[in-house]
Amino acid sequence: MKKLLTCLLAVLGLNSACGQKNFENTDVQGFAELVADTNVLVLDVRTASEFAEGHLERAINIDYHQSDFVEKAKANLPLDKKIAVYCRSGRRSAGAAGKLAEEGYKLVNLKGGIIAWKEANMPVQ
Repeated sequence: MKKLLTCLLAVLGLNSACGQKNFENTDVQGFAELVADTNVLVLDVRTASEFAEGHLERAINIDYHQSDFVEKAKANLPLDKKIAVYCRSGRRSAGAAGKLAEEGYKLVNLKGGIIAWKEANMPVQ
């Protein structure tokens, strides 16, 4: 019985560890505080046309849906900087954050994306 209980707890422990995200999520206020730090890189993972419609100050645009997304990110983003990542609604940026975190990057994702940012009357260029 002890062995069964020990195995069950071990499996549950591994399951919960595997289900954890390897990046942070934050709301508009937290994201605004983060991007106010000029040592933090701002990454917009939308398409070039979406980026042209308006983006956050200092944002670097790397389209998440491009097949070379990770390669472009690795070529343009240093590993030693925290990255604030966003997209339109938060879905693509969460996917991008997951992929880049696997490469060793430290990321914070904007919940609700630029939609939430604009709804909070935050500045867009």
